[in-house]
Amino acid sequence: MVEKRYNYESLKELSLMIFQKLGYSNEDSSCITDVLLTADLFGIESHGLQRLWLYQYGLDTGRINLNAKPRVIKETKLSAVIDADDAIGHPTSVKAMSMSMDKAKTFGVGIVVVKNSTHFGIAGYYSQMAAKEGLLGITMTNTEALVVPTYGKRAMLGTNPIAISMPAKPYPFLLDMSTSVVPRGKLEVHIKREQPIPLGWGVNEEGEVSDNPNEVNECISKKICGGILPLGGAGETFGGHKGYGLALAVEIFTAILSGGYTSDLVRKRQNVEKCCHAFIAIDYGIFGDKKYIEKYLSEFLQKLRDSEKAKGASRVYTHGEKEILNSVDRMKNGIIINEKTLKEIKDICKRYNVPLRKYLIPVQNDLYVDNR
Repeated sequence: MVEKRYNYESLKELSLMIFQKLGYSNEDSSCITDVLLTADLFGIESHGLQRLWLYQYGLDTGRINLNAKPRVIKETKLSAVIDADDAIGHPTSVKAMSMSMDKAKTFGVGIVVVKNSTHFGIAGYYSQMAAKEGLLGITMTNTEALVVPTYGKRAMLGTNPIAISMPAKPYPFLLDMSTSVVPRGKLEVHIKREQPIPLGWGVNEEGEVSDNPNEVNECISKKICGGILPLGGAGETFGGHKGYGLALAVEIFTAILSGGYTSDLVRKRQNVEKCCHAFIAIDYGIFGDKKYIEKYLSEFLQKLRDSEKAKGASRVYTHGEKEILNSVDRMKNGIIINEKTLKEIKDICKRYNVPLRKYLIPVQNDLYVDNR
């Protein structure tokens, strides 16, 4: 299958237009678009424009409140709790991390938790906000229950990602990982591409490992037994209990500290989401000279990249490096959109009278693109 690539700037204009048509302000549309296209630039297709249908669906069902008014309900010098009022997750999350960063710049540490929110895109976007300001950034979120606990067969935990970012040269450190083997978006991408999933990603209704993404996804959609496995896979042989524990730790930092919904209650009904997030910023200058700390990290990351590679491997990477390299490639050669995501975008554009042909510009002009 030939991969079609599209111009970044034209996709940006398209996304802005769609979110404005959905009812968002120019500022919020720009914020949401930046988060989505950052994911696509990084090569994280599951959380890029592939998610447009999710937000339209959320607005249609009422689980995303277009007229939400997020507010701070508790605040100290070092911390805050925000009630998002069921808003789309991205603008509230930018505000929350910005608050954490301001507190860290003044007091050394800032921690802001959010409850009653909705999907916020890639966690790494927000931790990178802190790194760009010379801070150590940590972001977490819980999600609807998609993950079975070790030795269980009913999904009780979310994919519950953790992202950690810190400045370094020539590439910043950026770890952005789910505490499950994969996020649900990876299942959706395999479904769209009509590809089986690797054994070890998920289990069926009986708790048996399955390579059928439709089977695993149907378990999740119907809220029956089955779902995605925690990081490390089934059982304890490869550390599945550790991924389970990490997912539970994210629940503590997000839902428990904010007093919000734990994953087993998130999206319990179609029209209710109410997930929770945590945003932590640390001025590592409280531990010593910042330039020295950054240099020390940069040198260690380079040691890792220069270390001996395994047989058959091309090289050793550090976290965040591939994302930067992918961004350079996609800015030059275009962002990949698969055919089924493209159809979803076409349907949204048709519904809201967005002139898709004007905005969807292929980078490789020799590829035929039907923009009707």
